[in-house]
Amino acid sequence: MTEQDTTQQTRAAITADAVAAPAQRTHPMTSIPSTTPNSSAVASHTDWVAVARALGPGFAARAAGHDAADTFVADNYRELKAHRVFSAGVPAELGGGGASYPELCALLREIAQSCGSTALALSMHMHLLAAIIWRYRQGQPVAPLLQRIATEQLVLVSTGASDWLDSGGRAERVDGGYHVTARKVFGSGSPMGDLLITSALLDDPAEGPTALHFPVPMKAAGVTVQDTWRTMAMRATGSNDVLLDGVFVPEGTVSLRRPRGVWHPFFNVVVAVAMPLIMSVYLGVAEAARDLAIGQLARKRDDPDVWYLVGELENALVTGQSAVQGMVELSADYAFTPDVATANAILIRKTIAAEALMAAVEKALAAVGGGGLFRSMGLERLVRDIHGAQFHPLQPKRQHRFTGRLALGLEPVG
Repeated sequence: MTEQDTTQQTRAAITADAVAAPAQRTHPMTSIPSTTPNSSAVASHTDWVAVARALGPGFAARAAGHDAADTFVADNYRELKAHRVFSAGVPAELGGGGASYPELCALLREIAQSCGSTALALSMHMHLLAAIIWRYRQGQPVAPLLQRIATEQLVLVSTGASDWLDSGGRAERVDGGYHVTARKVFGSGSPMGDLLITSALLDDPAEGPTALHFPVPMKAAGVTVQDTWRTMAMRATGSNDVLLDGVFVPEGTVSLRRPRGVWHPFFNVVVAVAMPLIMSVYLGVAEAARDLAIGQLARKRDDPDVWYLVGELENALVTGQSAVQGMVELSADYAFTPDVATANAILIRKTIAAEALMAAVEKALAAVGGGGLFRSMGLERLVRDIHGAQFHPLQPKRQHRFTGRLALGLEPVG
């Protein structure tokens, strides 16, 4: 079967899905329904969860192979591009899919149930896209970039989590801009990335160490993707190191200047648009682990010990679902208030979600027993993948510090 045949079959399945209007995959007490258009929505509005569901079997069939070989999910990215998923959130008037923010979260959650690495890599593109959409809604002049993303299906690559407040690398003034030298880590999706959204430090004689934020084309002179992603979890995200060797950044492309190491209002926006998307991925991973475990427990269903373990699993999963639901609601489909109170509320729920979802997947393994250690079952990979949840900003102890300082009337420290 050719790649064209496969794409045509997938599109046919998506069309059939939309006509049949199948019920969303459900879990006991699941609190995050997939977002679907209401009766007043335009008839042509794409059901992005149906797209993800139709692509899912192919993603799932390839997941173990990518995991075992530490290879990027390039084939899945090609399918996502073919179905214009990279511009799903771009407003329809700019040529995109017009998906709401909750729909993007539901899309990632669905993909994660088939392949966590694909969903996590995509979430890094999606949260950058969401930040641009938020800027568009504030009247900022970003429409041309959104149109390019829709037309060209550009893949955005983030380094924000590793740079965070301090940033990294060095920017030196030159005529018309800066030369940037840096090693950027966790560049998810970098093997097929088009635009790196990053930052570097300028030693400004007047203002002191200043973080500059800017985009860099991945094919620009001096940009090299290193094949460095060898990890315990999420092995197929292609989160490689990206080297910038004297890359020229024009002055006009710098979108933000901020003091190094200080919580800037910019981060209130970052937290609100990024964390619900990212944690929707881990929710999907946990739900996949729960379903897989229940499917394996038929022969042990009369074991009282299993009853307790499954009960604990369900409680932990619902706790995680509720926390992610709260994060999505706080983001209010881009209508959130970009202040530290909103960021704090989301970060608290991020920690609660991460800890609960990790506990749920561990309970799934405990309930299944030793058989869950075999790679062939697939649960072992989900156990590894879920542990990535704790490392996205803010990590638990940093969140506790952040929240505790705010409660005591102190300035936040990220």
